[in-house]
Amino acid sequence: MLRGWLRSGALYQRATQLGFILACGFAWNWAVTNNHVSKLILPPLPAVWTQFSKLIMSGRFWPDLSVTLTELVFAFSIAAILGCLIGYLVSRSAYAVRVFDPLLAGLYSVPTILLYPLYVLFFGIGGGSKIAIGATIAFFPVVLSTIAGLANVNRLLISSARSMGASDLQLFFRVLLPAAFPVVLAGLRLGLVISLLSILGAETIASFEGVGHRIVSYAESMEIAPMFAWVFLAILVAWVLNGIASSVEARGRKGAE
Repeated sequence: MLRGWLRSGALYQRATQLGFILACGFAWNWAVTNNHVSKLILPPLPAVWTQFSKLIMSGRFWPDLSVTLTELVFAFSIAAILGCLIGYLVSRSAYAVRVFDPLLAGLYSVPTILLYPLYVLFFGIGGGSKIAIGATIAFFPVVLSTIAGLANVNRLLISSARSMGASDLQLFFRVLLPAAFPVVLAGLRLGLVISLLSILGAETIASFEGVGHRIVSYAESMEIAPMFAWVFLAILVAWVLNGIASSVEARGRKGAE
């Protein structure tokens, strides 16, 4: 296994990533201990690590984390279903692709989080508004990747399947989906991460519970070390989810090949 890692360069990649993290930690601790940054803004790293360890060992994070993850599941499910469905419908017509692909790309560039107060007015300050904003923001990378993947399938494959009498259902599952699968998976992975980030951002603006709400509550009470402990938790969750999604995407690419 080690030889395989060495041949692929994975070991060196992991070592570089670990070295970068350690360098950031060293720079953080050096800046604080030498009074280059106020401890009211950036607490000593050992104090943050102590708070983070207490948070993990006590399990106090579960109620807020479960709220955030529940919102993420609903938001991403809505974005994935609608994005894939609308992407497929648009990709069936070259004219629709030329019309809607740039339109959706333009809408994607709009900072939707700025409209979050309207979401609060429509869906309330609870989980509904977080699900709505997360689904809205995650929808765009999913639908755009679905359009790109399905619209760029080799037309020769489609013509060959049609000439052999393939139905629309057979064409989709045996030709279009396998060919576009890697691109669609990449959009789903990006949508998952963006959905989590948008939900965390919304929770910091207006919420009663959740990881983002907990971060803001500690910041408002000037408890900076516990605040960073919750920030580390959010980073850890995002890293784990991205790792799982990347693994699924890699397996999907191998399966498509």
